[in-house]
Amino acid sequence: MDPREILKDQFLQIVDAQLKNNDPAHTRVTFERLQAAGYNQETARLMVAQCVAAEVRQVMSSSAPLYEDRYIQNLDRLPEPPA
Repeated sequence: MDPREILKDQFLQIVDAQLKNNDPAHTRVTFERLQAAGYNQETARLMVAQCVAAEVRQVMSSSAPLYEDRYIQNLDRLPEPPA
């Protein structure tokens, strides 16, 4: 399996867990906002997964802990790409 597909699947699993557990609640708010704006469920999940990936990349590159406020800011930017 392509490593990119493995990572994509992992990020989508994180999104699914966040939606299921409503933690952080802002993930569900963003997911529903994107669907209300006309994006289908799969596209909305992929967009949120981009924010997960951006946060993981930031944490790994700086060795800093997860910064939920930055993650939420990126969710708020959607459908624009995460910063």
